[in-house]
Amino acid sequence: MQNKERFVHLLKGITVGIEKCQATPLSQEVLIVWGDHNQLFLVEAFAVHRTLNWSARLEVIQKTGHVPQLEDSACFNKFTGQGSIASGKGKGCQGQVKICYGYNLVRGMTNHPMEDYHFAELVDVKGNELGLFAIYDGHLGDTVPMYLQKNLFTNILNEEEFCTHTDRAIIKAYEKTDQAILSHTPDLGQGGSTAVTAILVNGRKLWVANVGDSRAVLLKGGEPIQMSIDHDPNVERSVIENRGGFVSNMPGDVPRVCGQLAVSRAFGDRNLKSLLRSEPDIKIEDIDHTAELLVLASDGLWKVMNNQEVVDLAKRYKDPYAAAKQLTVEAQKRDSKDDISCIVVRFKA
Repeated sequence: MQNKERFVHLLKGITVGIEKCQATPLSQEVLIVWGDHNQLFLVEAFAVHRTLNWSARLEVIQKTGHVPQLEDSACFNKFTGQGSIASGKGKGCQGQVKICYGYNLVRGMTNHPMEDYHFAELVDVKGNELGLFAIYDGHLGDTVPMYLQKNLFTNILNEEEFCTHTDRAIIKAYEKTDQAILSHTPDLGQGGSTAVTAILVNGRKLWVANVGDSRAVLLKGGEPIQMSIDHDPNVERSVIENRGGFVSNMPGDVPRVCGQLAVSRAFGDRNLKSLLRSEPDIKIEDIDHTAELLVLASDGLWKVMNNQEVVDLAKRYKDPYAAAKQLTVEAQKRDSKDDISCIVVRFKA
């Protein structure tokens, strides 16, 4: 097969076998592309999900439904979102509420690889219909946001109290996930990540939790409701100083913890962990006929657009993917240099 040729084969429910991991079926359609340099691309929901090296013949995949000899040390979890530069959409129903969502992620004008990751999926868990949406904005590398994408929602849903005391379950899962990240520092590095997670339960209740400055805004009753809190070092200066740190405010720069990190809460960041918290702020909102849409985005959007501007632009588009894409385009027009990640969720009773 010549390098310029592409062989495309479409399978459903392909099982990906990873060394030392139990194979986990992928529920969505997966596009397998045989391309240059013997690379394999797995594409879910319109986006490149992962690039994996492999050395077996394509006929083995077609025959067994397994990808052998993957050089990857991490397991796919039950809930797998898309990582890095991506775009796509989905839809479903929760009771009487129709839900559709779209997402778009673009790399910023920086000298490092894309560090934003996201999650967007509708699932059924223990008889509850859930919408799971998240933005993870990494710094000093993409290993921590990638870890969050694979593990945070799984950890939340595995908490025994998730169905009875959801807020406590979320807090416990955030803390356990951060401890797991810190214990894997040799593999994950010294970097960190923000997180904003939204869980829609049975189309009626919305739970939003966050650490850092990725934000969620709900348009309800014609007004934007900020569902998250930006964890600014200046706001939590007393906590940082009481722990032996300081907040720098240099001309032309944002406030930073010890002159380094621009948020006061984050996952990871082992070198600053004694000064930082990973406990999320949580907000709950009922979803009724007045709720129109939800926007989650990294600070690459919020640095250049306020809440009102974002919801005003998003509500012009019935297609949430078109809305998410236009928001990233508008942020770039306004000279946002950072990675920009955006999810738009529309509700219709």
